[in-house]
Amino acid sequence: MSVTVSWEQRKLGELCERITRKNKNGESDLPLTIASQYGLIDQRDFFNKVVAAKDMSNYYLLKKGEFAYNKSYSNGYDYGSIKRLNAYEQGCLSTLYICFGITSDDIESDYLECFFDTLKWYSDITMICAEGARNHGLLNVDTKAFFDEVTIEMPSSMEEQKKISAYLNNLDNLITLHQRKSDKQKIIHIYKNTFI
Repeated sequence: MSVTVSWEQRKLGELCERITRKNKNGESDLPLTIASQYGLIDQRDFFNKVVAAKDMSNYYLLKKGEFAYNKSYSNGYDYGSIKRLNAYEQGCLSTLYICFGITSDDIESDYLECFFDTLKWYSDITMICAEGARNHGLLNVDTKAFFDEVTIEMPSSMEEQKKISAYLNNLDNLITLHQRKSDKQKIIHIYKNTFI
């Protein structure tokens, strides 16, 4: 007996809303950046210095569970990356990013995070980028078009979304574990050969 799960396509703007909340009262002193392979991280750790302005009152204030789109190219991420803030309660991001949070009860946050990790949304970004336009390495992506045109493919059932995201996250953890084991074996092999 097989169970058929219905899937639907929804526009990002139907599920999420843009965040333009500013850090005007100095709620956070944590400058964030997106590292495509690591997510939203402390800028001081990534660059070994602060690249953000000293006064971050005009930066966006992002809270845990909210998302940000980095429109700049990164190795393997030609159209940028979208990451969820997981590691900190809140932090500050440059206004060059497009920030957003989930407003619909129809999408599960872990599923949306997994969806953006697939890069399936790139086809929509290619359609809304101004042709050949990169401003200081940033794609010229219209914010309104970003919410109106980026399509999220998702199961209608929240339960199915949870199962998919749990499966993918478990798989990621397993891959990471095996990579660490492999790295340790390589180091052991190097040491063994050093003393032979």
